[in-house]
Amino acid sequence: MVNSRVEASTLAVMGGVGGTSGRSCAGCGGRIVDRFLLFSMERYWHTRCLKCSCCHAQLGEFSSTCYSKGGMILCKNDYIRLFGHSGACSACGQSIPASEMVMRAQGNVYHLKCFTCATCRNRLVPGDRFHYINGTIFCEHDRPGGGLLSGHPPSLQPNSMMSDQKVC
Repeated sequence: MVNSRVEASTLAVMGGVGGTSGRSCAGCGGRIVDRFLLFSMERYWHTRCLKCSCCHAQLGEFSSTCYSKGGMILCKNDYIRLFGHSGACSACGQSIPASEMVMRAQGNVYHLKCFTCATCRNRLVPGDRFHYINGTIFCEHDRPGGGLLSGHPPSLQPNSMMSDQKVC
């Protein structure tokens, strides 16, 4: 079972006692003898070991906040990229597990099963054309006001930012 709890942690930079703190790093397991160490998510870290699971940015240098979901430690940008601002599906409002594929439209994130036409309720899958109007998804045939605005709308891919008219 994937832990879907989201944890936003503040990073605290702490000075070691006389250059050694005697604490173990949650990242590498080694003893922390550096002049400074990080305290986040109720654990101690070497400054070099607390990294984003996606982009590998050193979080102590990059930000004062990190996010934890599904066993991953994430910077703010990667958390938003993967899970949206809330970590919840824009259609149903339920949490999205870290391991689940998602669909995205205009910065909103959806479970695959929730990415459906507002009119006919058909699920949109890769290859389907769609329209995103005022926060609502419509399939090619149910767009209010008629057919496609252009002959070749851009593509949409799972787990990536997409423009708004074709699922690939």
